[in-house]
Amino acid sequence: MAKLLVAEDETKINDLICRNLRLVGHSPDAVFDGKEALDALARQEYDLLLLDVMLPFYSGFEVMQQMDGDCPVIFVTAKDSLSSRLEGLGLGADDYIMKPFEILELLARVEAVLRRTHKQQKAFSLCGVCVSLDERRVSREGEDILLTPKEFELLETLIINRNLALSRDRLLELVWGYEFEGENRTVDVHIQRLRKKLHWEEQIKTVYKMGYRLSTEG
Repeated sequence: MAKLLVAEDETKINDLICRNLRLVGHSPDAVFDGKEALDALARQEYDLLLLDVMLPFYSGFEVMQQMDGDCPVIFVTAKDSLSSRLEGLGLGADDYIMKPFEILELLARVEAVLRRTHKQQKAFSLCGVCVSLDERRVSREGEDILLTPKEFELLETLIINRNLALSRDRLLELVWGYEFEGENRTVDVHIQRLRKKLHWEEQIKTVYKMGYRLSTEG
């Protein structure tokens, strides 16, 4: 679990980001202007800052110029000009994502930055199953479970996006890549294998007419 600061002045967008970050296991704090962002960064250390460019009091660019430390930053903004992107990246931002965005894309960008900065989750446990994401090792009650590379990648994708519904097409894209030319029946087969090997028949939920969701709730 990572500690994140979300600096976004639009309440609905801030709430949406924070709610989905919590669903996948992160701990976000919300602020709504540049001054609040700098105050929060001075009080506490964060693993990642999601920073809107167009904030009251201090812009996102001004916040980044004034902040101390080396907290990774992803700019989240409606400013789509090349000069704006270059300015943000030139200040040392780790990524730059445009509004409107898909929440799964934002979560993927967050995970990628946390992975690069070695602050991502390294282990996950659910219903007696322990997953070491670094070692790519899975065990249940002390006994190793052998997974194929694609089964592990699918499991990792479900863990990273836990409690979120993922369509079969999205899972194909995330696990098999854009160039995969098979059918989404492949996803169903691999899901069934994971359910059987991990005894997660109740944990990996089928989302009607869509895909699957790894549930950690209840």
